[in-house]
Amino acid sequence: MNRTEEFEELRPLLFAIAYRILGSVSEAEDAVQESWLRWEASPTEPRSTKAFLSAVVTRVSIDVLRSARVRREAYVGPWFPEPLLTDPYQDPERSAELADSLSMAALVLLERLTPLERAVFVLREVFGFGFPEIASSVERSESACRQLAVRARRHMDAGRPRFEADRREREELADRFFGAFREGDVDGLQELLAADVTMVGDGGGKAPQFARSIVGAANVARVFAALAPQFLSIGVVVEPRRINGQPGAIFRDRDGKVVSTLVLEFLDGQIQTIRSVLNPDKLTHVGPVADAWALKREAGEARRPRTGRQG
Repeated sequence: MNRTEEFEELRPLLFAIAYRILGSVSEAEDAVQESWLRWEASPTEPRSTKAFLSAVVTRVSIDVLRSARVRREAYVGPWFPEPLLTDPYQDPERSAELADSLSMAALVLLERLTPLERAVFVLREVFGFGFPEIASSVERSESACRQLAVRARRHMDAGRPRFEADRREREELADRFFGAFREGDVDGLQELLAADVTMVGDGGGKAPQFARSIVGAANVARVFAALAPQFLSIGVVVEPRRINGQPGAIFRDRDGKVVSTLVLEFLDGQIQTIRSVLNPDKLTHVGPVADAWALKREAGEARRPRTGRQG
């Protein structure tokens, strides 16, 4: 097997590591590409190609994250990860860890960690790397990595989201939710929402979004019921999809362009959190992106009553 073949075999793992460290599809892809360039230029043959490339993509991701954190601190409104439709890396022995770490809630929680803590947590808790490999990857001692792992685990455990374990139940609840949404059924929507449900959107100042988080079942249900006729009037369709491993949907305009994505998070048989990504910069990997501002104007015009002289 030549270097290209070895790299392509490991690409899904490298992307999975980079995405969880960075929370960005585009930045993760760039980190993987940079890892290939360094691998291609390396004159030595490592004992373990997997360990070598995992270390390289981790270091690249840490550097990118340190730079990105400055931009994220100045971000307009809530910051969410770029939605991921499919995780390219699968490992049956770590399926639970992989799924848990992919959720939007977990990735938002990872933002609280320092870049080093985040990298160590991802390598150790998600992918099961040993501390000698982690130490090599982050260029710290094993004892320092163990301390970083303890701190990271403490932060994550303190705020770790709790989801329903039954995937089928979540899918059925999501189907009912989107059915009620299409019908503008306020009561049907409210029945599925936790009393303290929170709805929040990431527009980054580049798309129409809610001025603030919307809290409470009645408030959220009314918002969705009001949105349904507006969307129907301008041809927006709801495409149910799993996003970051959770039930959700892609909203598309009449031409199939992406308007936004939405993820539902469940607790105790009800929807606890609704997260929507509307920032067009975060949706380009999902498909061609619609002009959300133009759609908002069109919806406004569709709602405006038509007046004129009667003959």
